[in-house]
Amino acid sequence: MIRRATADDAPKLLPLMRNLAEFEGYADRFVVTESDLIERGLSRNKDAQFVAWVSEVDGLLQGYAVVYVIPFTFDLRPTVVLKELFVADAVRSRGCGHELFAAVVQYALSLDARLLRWQVMPQNDGAKRFYRRCGGRVDVDWESWVRDINSSE
Repeated sequence: MIRRATADDAPKLLPLMRNLAEFEGYADRFVVTESDLIERGLSRNKDAQFVAWVSEVDGLLQGYAVVYVIPFTFDLRPTVVLKELFVADAVRSRGCGHELFAAVVQYALSLDARLLRWQVMPQNDGAKRFYRRCGGRVDVDWESWVRDINSSE
């Protein structure tokens, strides 16, 4: 079952987020807490920084998706950014990922968004296959760039 995450989900959501951090190699820098999740999005206040959905299988949270919205760009329509989509190994290939992705697409449609964007680690071939099956494609028009704000370089 896919549903919008609530503040009550924070204690069960955080371990899934840590699992993703381990998989993606930034667990040593992961600092999110339950109260951060609640304050920044799960409380659903007007200043929420993100929206999340969870996949509940056999009464346990087994996956999640987190998005944030860029209110407008050149066409004055929002862009929805899929920040994270994760499904626990135990339930992969059971449709949870597709259902989470569908919830994100429905949310984007409800906002009249023009684009849904996300990033995939270059070596994550499984994710690439998944997103292609969901209708995604590589954006060849843009490169992903980054700068460490704390660095003077």
